[in-house]
Amino acid sequence: MTKSEIRNKYIELRNQLTLGEAEDLSIDIANQTLKLPIWNFSNYHLFLSIANKKEINTEFILHILTGKDKNTILSKSNFKDGTMEHFLLTDNTILKVNSYGIPEPINGFKIAETDIEVVFVPLLAFDKSGNRVGYGKGFYDRFLSLCSPNTIKVGLSFFEAEEQITEISENDIPLDYCVTPKGVYKF
Repeated sequence: MTKSEIRNKYIELRNQLTLGEAEDLSIDIANQTLKLPIWNFSNYHLFLSIANKKEINTEFILHILTGKDKNTILSKSNFKDGTMEHFLLTDNTILKVNSYGIPEPINGFKIAETDIEVVFVPLLAFDKSGNRVGYGKGFYDRFLSLCSPNTIKVGLSFFEAEEQITEISENDIPLDYCVTPKGVYKF
């Protein structure tokens, strides 16, 4: 399937979930992340969910990170140039929902991409080779290209893998893992 076909399919599947189903699946995904061999690092990048798009509720993963005394890093998107800035989440961090519905830090201590060891990556769908389809703006591919080659990329998905995504470009950065409510894929 093409990226466009996959994008449309998974937006529709996500829209069919009730809020209760999405919440239960988000809890299952958070529990599955505990099976990953990633918990000996310090700096974890986490996306905050866009509520009106029924994205995975990452609040449960945030609780795990906090409970394990990990540094959580959040991004602020620049829609003019397609880049993101990254900030350490602290008790003093102020979050504001931007015009796209994304909760973002408005202040804080900046973190370089090369200091981030694990990135939880949002997506609409992924395939059995670790390729992913997002909303198509390229924010995460640009961000991941600036990270260390050793940075671990973990996708989070309500749904299981597609067999193959076509139209993969040289700018597309594959995942190392993807976590679903039923388990963990390793690539």
